[in-house]
Amino acid sequence: MVESENVKAVADQPGDRLLKTQQLQSTYDYIIVGAGSAGCVIARRLVEGTDASVLLLEAGGSDEGIASITDPARWLENIGSSHDWRYGYDSTPRINNRSLLLPRGKVLGGTGSINTLIWARGNRLDYDNWAEAGNIGWDYDSVLPLFKKSEDWEGGGSAWRGVGGPMHIERAQHLNPIGKAFIESGKSYGIPYLDDINVPEPIGVGPINMNVRGGVRCSTADAYLRPVLGKPALTVITGAKVLKLRLSDQRCIGLDVIRDNTVFNLTASQEVILSAGAIDTPRLLMLSGLGPQEELKRLSIPVLADLPGVGQNLQDHPMIAGLCFETKEAVTPFSNNLADTTLFWKSRSGLPSPDLMFLVAQLPYVSTEIGMQYPVPQNAFSIMPSLVRVESRGYLKMRTALHDDPLEIQPNFLEAPADVEALLSAVEIGLDIVSQPACQQLIKRWVAPASRLSRESLRHFLADACLPYFHPVGTCAMGSDKEAVVDAHLRVHGIEGLRIADASIMPTITSANTNAPTVMIAEFVSNLIVAGLGQNKASQSNSH
Repeated sequence: MVESENVKAVADQPGDRLLKTQQLQSTYDYIIVGAGSAGCVIARRLVEGTDASVLLLEAGGSDEGIASITDPARWLENIGSSHDWRYGYDSTPRINNRSLLLPRGKVLGGTGSINTLIWARGNRLDYDNWAEAGNIGWDYDSVLPLFKKSEDWEGGGSAWRGVGGPMHIERAQHLNPIGKAFIESGKSYGIPYLDDINVPEPIGVGPINMNVRGGVRCSTADAYLRPVLGKPALTVITGAKVLKLRLSDQRCIGLDVIRDNTVFNLTASQEVILSAGAIDTPRLLMLSGLGPQEELKRLSIPVLADLPGVGQNLQDHPMIAGLCFETKEAVTPFSNNLADTTLFWKSRSGLPSPDLMFLVAQLPYVSTEIGMQYPVPQNAFSIMPSLVRVESRGYLKMRTALHDDPLEIQPNFLEAPADVEALLSAVEIGLDIVSQPACQQLIKRWVAPASRLSRESLRHFLADACLPYFHPVGTCAMGSDKEAVVDAHLRVHGIEGLRIADASIMPTITSANTNAPTVMIAEFVSNLIVAGLGQNKASQSNSH
């Protein structure tokens, strides 16, 4: 191990305006692991709300000057690129033994810098259900102010929208003809128009919300982190991979990090906050001896705390990438993020809230297997139904005790029969909508499927068309039962000085894209820390 005092911290890219040369100290009040959607938020709030010293560590590089990140229409170029950790989901017979891509952002801003830019909170029931499970303070009415605090909504403030926050949010502009036709077809099918997908209980068809400012992606790296980079209390280091946490008497006192092939020992006098995401946060816990006892023993990692829920409860939204239609002529130009229209709907009547979300892609977006079975023409578009209330649960395991070895990541898509039935209904609803006049005016022929399928044939179609929506959550779930990893204040059970604030803490997945809820989670924990420091100062002042 090498002592870390007076080691220069420089940006990965020459001329990067983000990071100036800084001195890396050996001790900080707070160390945040992961400069993604959550980590950038926490760094900003701690620097502005306290006088604490803050170190933000990012294993990836800078996001500065990368056109595929800034341009909403080019986000697909990020998948599998050098800006992507290129993780993958393991195969199962339920999806015909296919391995699936799981992109994760390898830059400042994390996956929020390479995703589809959809800003969606989900449904109020998502959060009310968290609270009803014993997580006090996480009900919708309690977290709504945090959502509002984070955003600068194009329409101004309202009972449920915020204005003046870091993240500029606006409706998709200048919808593509395909998106317009889908909205009109949805309305003629009997679905209400949804002007704002972030109302408390969204149901209907309409334009998406996007985190965009002036036609450029507005990530948390841009919106939260950049404005405070000049603050002396903040140090930001890229290319820094955390190897393990250091604990003493069941307290996290710091961590070991490797950068440029050199290992540094860093101390956190107050807390370490893990914001490395639903994949790397549980891996780091297990590398540090915090996790399922039997799994750690299998890997010959000394058990410091038996936390059986670490790596369990994995959830993602299964998407059907297979409904494809040839257009009579090219429907261009592309607009927004290539999928500017959405639909929230129920797979069956009687559900308390929508369990389906549809996207409409302005180009053909199908799985490799569907593309092999149904040759896709150039002039085509896709409808992608997703199940946003899933019953299937997966897991994450380490294959070896090495910090950079491939993981076993199994979402168990289509494991629950109810998930399969809901997705079968989703496909049928999608085909019903494109059969309406507005879509029929654009469509030359159905490509995939080429015609209506029987329910049984649709099951085989699902197995080939199922892809992830790239929304892994839940692997360090919040709660009070034996499987819970953190409490309602996001403190790791049984360990002092350690919190988790990212999508891994979600007990159940939200019923829409997960980036906005992850930002809210970061605002939640920031509030707790800032308020706690304020109370400590007040009590110290009174004691004197």
